[in-house]
Amino acid sequence: MSVIPSPSPGGRTELTRPDGSPVRVLVVDDEAPLAELLSMALRYEGWDVRTAADGAGALRTAREFRPDAVLLDIMLPDLDGLTVLSRLRADGTDVPVLFLTAKDAVEDRIAGLTAGGDDYVTKPFSLEEVVARLRGLMRRSGAAAARAESMLVVGDLTLDEDSHEVTRTGTPIHLTATEFELLRYLMRNPRRVLSKAQILDRVWSYDFGGQANVVELYVSYLRKKIDAGRAPMIHTRRGAGYLIKPAEVG
Repeated sequence: MSVIPSPSPGGRTELTRPDGSPVRVLVVDDEAPLAELLSMALRYEGWDVRTAADGAGALRTAREFRPDAVLLDIMLPDLDGLTVLSRLRADGTDVPVLFLTAKDAVEDRIAGLTAGGDDYVTKPFSLEEVVARLRGLMRRSGAAAARAESMLVVGDLTLDEDSHEVTRTGTPIHLTATEFELLRYLMRNPRRVLSKAQILDRVWSYDFGGQANVVELYVSYLRKKIDAGRAPMIHTRRGAGYLIKPAEVG
């Protein structure tokens, strides 16, 4: 698996479909660990992601999922990426396609772009680069639009990624920088259980040498500020991790 992991940069405005729903990205790669790593990075951006491990699966999923962008490996076990792209275009799918390739020859790059691909990244690549390329392609194609405000909303809790202001039911909540990053990660993944390892990687960007109790500590800080005197939003799933969801009223 030739990829250089790097954390997704924070503080960016969120891309959405015109109806406000998350943009959809189809990841096509037969290397399962790489496909999963890419999917995690894209979901961290708040995007809806599906995967396919071969060309036939990519075509089938594209028809059902109707993605806003496709991340397509050129080397696949059945159809190659160029053939997949050709069939996607024949089906009337004109969404931007970003090729993943281990080939570095100029003719391979030209072949991909000539076939109707919009851009390419050569392995090894960084996750940050892939996300940035996809953002640029979707914005240029009009497949997605940047939200007027970089606001995350879960129930009655709001977080402004630009101003770093947090409110619940309109009441301001003051957070430290680390508390803010933890809350942002939770709110970018509502109703999804996030493990301590995932939180350490995304919020602190490095391993604390097994000191996962730092996550428990900061979750407790957040609870005191977010949930104190109110219906709880931050929940623990024993043995699995933490999640945030709208408070249950009544």
